[in-house]
Amino acid sequence: MPPADVLVYTRTAGYRHDSLPDGAAALAALAAARGLTAETTEDPAAFSGAGLAGRALVVLLSTTGTVLTPGGRTALEAYLRGGGSLLAVHAAANAEPDWPFYGELLGTRFAGHPPLQPGAVLVEDPAHPACAPLPPRWEWTDEWYEYTSHPRVPGARVLLRADETAYEGGTLGDDHPLAWCRSVDRGRFLFTALGHAPEAYRDPVFRAHLDGALAWLLG
Repeated sequence: MPPADVLVYTRTAGYRHDSLPDGAAALAALAAARGLTAETTEDPAAFSGAGLAGRALVVLLSTTGTVLTPGGRTALEAYLRGGGSLLAVHAAANAEPDWPFYGELLGTRFAGHPPLQPGAVLVEDPAHPACAPLPPRWEWTDEWYEYTSHPRVPGARVLLRADETAYEGGTLGDDHPLAWCRSVDRGRFLFTALGHAPEAYRDPVFRAHLDGALAWLLG
């Protein structure tokens, strides 16, 4: 039996979000609407040359800490450089803290967040599929991620920013990226910092953001 088109990985070695089942279900449903099969796993053995061969997309869904073996890291890097696609959602910013390649992909690392609270998302790149269905200013409740360094680095295409005037505790000012993407050799990578709460994955606007991310990654 061939592997599913989309591999959703939810292994955690640090904080574990209670939104993981909702997120995995939402991604499976979005994949199915595009005619793709999806499987969710926490087994690091899925990350091998054979395990990733033929996958249309790999998702790191709020993975935290070291969740890949050394061989799994090698396989994922080769998959991505060879034309694969990787979506990193929310706490995946805090995954694989000592893997340099993943740090280069993100362009930064997770540094913390103020308390969960309402705020606003600003669309920076309305032409991108992950942004096209969104309002220019989107009222939203989430953990407004902070980073160890500014994520707007060469090669990164910033998609969404936080409006720091709409919540308490932001430190980046007017330019606070929340989602960005980049090409990696023949592959594609997209990160969104949003998606903390279970109910987020039932919200039509957030689901449209994820669906647009899939459209770009699969394109």
